[in-house]
Amino acid sequence: MAKNKTFRWSDECEPHKARTKSIIKQHPEIRNLIGRNPYTFLIISGCVVLQLALAYVLRDAAWWINVLVAYCVGAFACHTLYVCIHECSHNLVFKNKTANLWAGMIANLPLLLPSSVSFQKYHLKHHSFQGVEAMDADMPFHWEARLIDNSALGKAVWLLLYPVFQALRPFRLTKEIKLFDKWTVVNWVFEIVFVAAVAYLLGVKAIVFLLLSFFFSVGLHPLGARWVQEHFLTHGEQETKSYYGRLNVVNLNVGYHNEHHDFPSIPWNRLPQIKNIGGNHYEELGYHTSYTGLLFKFIFNRELSVFSRTARTNRGKENSAPIRAPKAASQVNAQEVA
Repeated sequence: MAKNKTFRWSDECEPHKARTKSIIKQHPEIRNLIGRNPYTFLIISGCVVLQLALAYVLRDAAWWINVLVAYCVGAFACHTLYVCIHECSHNLVFKNKTANLWAGMIANLPLLLPSSVSFQKYHLKHHSFQGVEAMDADMPFHWEARLIDNSALGKAVWLLLYPVFQALRPFRLTKEIKLFDKWTVVNWVFEIVFVAAVAYLLGVKAIVFLLLSFFFSVGLHPLGARWVQEHFLTHGEQETKSYYGRLNVVNLNVGYHNEHHDFPSIPWNRLPQIKNIGGNHYEELGYHTSYTGLLFKFIFNRELSVFSRTARTNRGKENSAPIRAPKAASQVNAQEVA
């Protein structure tokens, strides 16, 4: 039985700033990896087209086929699109911030729930204030953790409905970020027009397929174990863990999470190089190699619960020691530095 009925509290700052400084001191050449990857937009376009093509093909298919394809194919495309939205939030696709906003909204289309613009606002706070409940929308609510507790059924339902819980958390950041602005409105209008067009042209089953694909991509699915992998205390007190499994191939190296938090100005295609350059800085850390194994461990291990996270009141210093690329490379947005 899980003993903790509260988060693990720490008086220390989050661990990434110190490791970033140490790696840069030893390996200044790592700055050469800073930049952008505009080819990510081709991946966005391909996944959007794939989801629309599947929605078209499945518009008259049996419901069980709809669910099966959503779980086995659509979830992977949607998870990749979610990773692309994440890349856009760090301005790692295009140099122009507005272009990244539009790329994120296009990636958002098959996910049906307008969230790309809001995600950018609260995700950057997550990097700067990891574990600070009032600032980090990735941290569960206390009531959320108490509600789910450590039962297998509760954790399975929590994963299944993860997008719902995730959508509620940013509202506690209203004193720190402006949740609604003109770009938020554009995101909503753009998404509503898309959903209406798909419903009108392809019908209800197409909408259900897209919705199921999204919920599976971040929920009760091996891909949903990503949320457990990133910051849950699955082994000891290490609060960020990477995943070095096969799914990084189709999900744009999203598993390299320690590397990303240490250097959030480096695009997805160069994250493995951070690990290679960083050497023992990463080799000495715990990591995961199987999302499926982690999914079952989280659900059925009573020692793990939604409380298995590190929380802190020590905010540290936001955006301290900005990392700059060499002059020949793109400059770093100060907001992108952990």
